[in-house]
Amino acid sequence: MFTTGIRKFGIAALGVAMTATMAACGTDDTTETGTTGTEDKGTITLGFIPSWTDGRSTAYLLENKLEEMGYEVEMEELSEPGPLYAGLAQGDIDMYPSAWPEVTHASFMEEYSDSIEDLGSYYDNAKLTWAVPEYSEITSIEDIPDYADALDSRIIGIEPGAGLTKASQEQVIPQYGLDDWELVTSSTTAMLAELSKAVDNEEEIVVTLWRPFWANSEFGMRDLEDPEGALGEAEGLHFLARSGFSEDHPEAAEWISELQLNDEQYGALEDTVVNQYEEGQEAEAIEAWLEGNADVLPAS
Repeated sequence: MFTTGIRKFGIAALGVAMTATMAACGTDDTTETGTTGTEDKGTITLGFIPSWTDGRSTAYLLENKLEEMGYEVEMEELSEPGPLYAGLAQGDIDMYPSAWPEVTHASFMEEYSDSIEDLGSYYDNAKLTWAVPEYSEITSIEDIPDYADALDSRIIGIEPGAGLTKASQEQVIPQYGLDDWELVTSSTTAMLAELSKAVDNEEEIVVTLWRPFWANSEFGMRDLEDPEGALGEAEGLHFLARSGFSEDHPEAAEWISELQLNDEQYGALEDTVVNQYEEGQEAEAIEAWLEGNADVLPAS
């Protein structure tokens, strides 16, 4: 189950701090036309973290529409949110297509918000979690200390610079008396590998997760109760852009700001991109999703 999913997830790409991939765009006369024969409107660079599949999915959705409008699109893949926000603030990246600025990335927004445009939220029910497989005996974060032996006093986390990691280190661990526990951080890929192994053997494991994320259904995950509210409330996923983006690309900014997805639409989008198509086939995945969801997109 996991081997197939992780291959489509793009392991090779996840260890790279920053790579640039030019999306195929334009006709032979690229200086004058875009993919639909319309006037070339310039280049838009989308920055995202491939292992965070909300951003990966929405980046390729935006690529499809922006190329249709006549823009050339470049994809910039990063491994941590800090450089992504810095790239936006410095103007090296035009858009972050799935940011968590309300809670998870609040510290980055405090630092860079003066140089960032918020184009609005496209999904309003994102949530940070600590989670266990559905067979686990653990039901609440406050019960974790009772399972020190079974868990080897370890919580399996993701990237060290992630907002989820910061919330886990600064809020969850001290509020629940887990200071003597180890929060293992490296990458989302490594966390999923540990999770896959534990699920295969029906072993106890606690991982840092979030919703929406395809791994919740793939591995049958259950959120642990958080009676202290240490992980915060649900928040929106936003389209963020560099300062001046709306002025430079008003048509694109207006269309992007109107895009909204509900749970069913978002789940289908992510599942199609991540699980139904191979890495490198994201454009085909978006076309397949659009066949059943064309009415979701705002008119342009």
